[in-house]
Amino acid sequence: MPFDPAYLAIAVAVGVLVAIASNRVPQDAAMVGGMVVLLIAGVLEPVEALDGFGNPGLVTIGVLYVVVAGLRETGAMEWVTQRFIGNPRSLPDALLRLSVPTGGLSAFVNNTPVVAIFIPVAQAWSSRFGIPASRLMMPISFIAILTGTISLIGTSTNLVVDGLMQKELGHPGLSLFAIAPLGIPVAIVGLLYIVLFAGKLLPDRAGAVQQLTDARQYAFEMRVVAGGPLVGRTIGEVGLRNMPNAYIFELRRGERLLTAVGSDEVLEAGDVLTCVGVVDAVADLRRIPGLTVAEDQAFKLDLSHGQRCLVELVVAANAPFVGKSVRESRFRGEYEAAILSISRDGARLAGKVGDIVLQAGDTLLCEASREFAARHRYDRAFLLVSTLQGSTPPDFKRAPLALGILAAMIVLSSFGWLSLLEAGFLSSFAMLLTRCLSLSHARDSIEWPVLVVIGASFAIGLALERTGAARLIAGGMMELAGRDPYLTLVVVYVATVVFTEFITNNAAAALMFPIGVASATALGVAWLPFAIAIMFGASCSFLTPVGYQTNLMVYGPGGYRFTDYARFGLPLTLIVMALTLTLVPVYWPL
Repeated sequence: MPFDPAYLAIAVAVGVLVAIASNRVPQDAAMVGGMVVLLIAGVLEPVEALDGFGNPGLVTIGVLYVVVAGLRETGAMEWVTQRFIGNPRSLPDALLRLSVPTGGLSAFVNNTPVVAIFIPVAQAWSSRFGIPASRLMMPISFIAILTGTISLIGTSTNLVVDGLMQKELGHPGLSLFAIAPLGIPVAIVGLLYIVLFAGKLLPDRAGAVQQLTDARQYAFEMRVVAGGPLVGRTIGEVGLRNMPNAYIFELRRGERLLTAVGSDEVLEAGDVLTCVGVVDAVADLRRIPGLTVAEDQAFKLDLSHGQRCLVELVVAANAPFVGKSVRESRFRGEYEAAILSISRDGARLAGKVGDIVLQAGDTLLCEASREFAARHRYDRAFLLVSTLQGSTPPDFKRAPLALGILAAMIVLSSFGWLSLLEAGFLSSFAMLLTRCLSLSHARDSIEWPVLVVIGASFAIGLALERTGAARLIAGGMMELAGRDPYLTLVVVYVATVVFTEFITNNAAAALMFPIGVASATALGVAWLPFAIAIMFGASCSFLTPVGYQTNLMVYGPGGYRFTDYARFGLPLTLIVMALTLTLVPVYWPL
């Protein structure tokens, strides 16, 4: 008896959901595996199976990764947020201060890099002001998710659904702020809930912050840039006191040396701060506008900002420079790398770097080109060569230019002069042409596994539609809802919320879209309300750490347990659901 393609499509979709929910199979592998099964079984033709990888929404997401990388490499986000964040007086005040830059950026920029920027901010506030990290981390993720529903580019889920509307239904595509009438109320009410209840429903728990005593330490110097935003501000105001992964050992101002640096010490142009901390501290401090590495030889490297990165080297016993001082070794000229600091037996070495005599086993923290590791991986002078990811210093001089490119993209797409895909391509090229971003960084910035998941999920969604499986599932939903259009909308929304908590939000949207459209078609009502409901249901994931990437990002730093998300996220899920199901029929009638 031949198999029924509809039931096979349903079995594959369920199998993919179970595989992803088990956390034993990578999401991209599970999705591609499901696509291959449908392809081999003849449910999909090769062209149909691969058609999702050319979807406008997927390509737009890939292009926006490049635009966001340009913002990150120029330090544009830090440049903006420094002008909004001050010293919080309480937890509600801290959450309100975080919501302005976080929400403002995530409305137009992918949530992931925005949350990545504010995790260290929350860690610093936790250490500096005694606010539990567990009461800051989850709110950052939730704020980014909520404000991502304001514009079409706020989250990749919006672009996925919009791409499906264009490809499958011939819709011209939503405008940039088409979903704002629903997204703005959802963001405002959600933010009020977070500010009022974070202190009551979130645990008082320390995050998983690495302790300095357990890590390899370095001593390095940072210089306050003349005319920069730090001049005239105190150490406490700019957040350099009680840093989570470094501390200020001393401050050199001309001929004066201050060994007891208080939080009320006002910074002056040219001040040199000697800091002690772990290797990540150097990368973190270089992302603060107005600070730069003070080691003079680093500036003599003939490398642009985009070509530089930090490298850790372990010296071998037969290295030609063992027994020589750094100055005598001519290390910079020989290896085209500048030694910033040296760690011996896990402890920092005091004194001028140039005067330190190198020994076997020393760990050198160097600034070098991005190709250094590839060139010297097998060099007998080093036992280990390791590049610190994300250590390229931002080029703050180009930050206003990068922000201008982002603003131009928003204007061009919001007024309909160009499609979002066209504006995104134009902006990504502008980032490269203006050297806000190097070509190698642009390639590295694209999250290929995410794009593979989205492209493969389109294939599974297409199989559900073509085989009649979507109509079959939709029929069951309509029977459950008594064939009432509004109740069917409720069932579709709830099913989307459940799916997105166990698989990626993009995959949940792609799988539910054909089901929602089939339900609307069978009932003889408009399909657009169902598409909008799926868009919001897939985006607003608050119940588990695995439902949304930013939820998983704050899991460790916040010291959370799995149940913490359900306790704080369930009321927010119900609030968003009530608002969505109330306002969708108002703005997009059934």
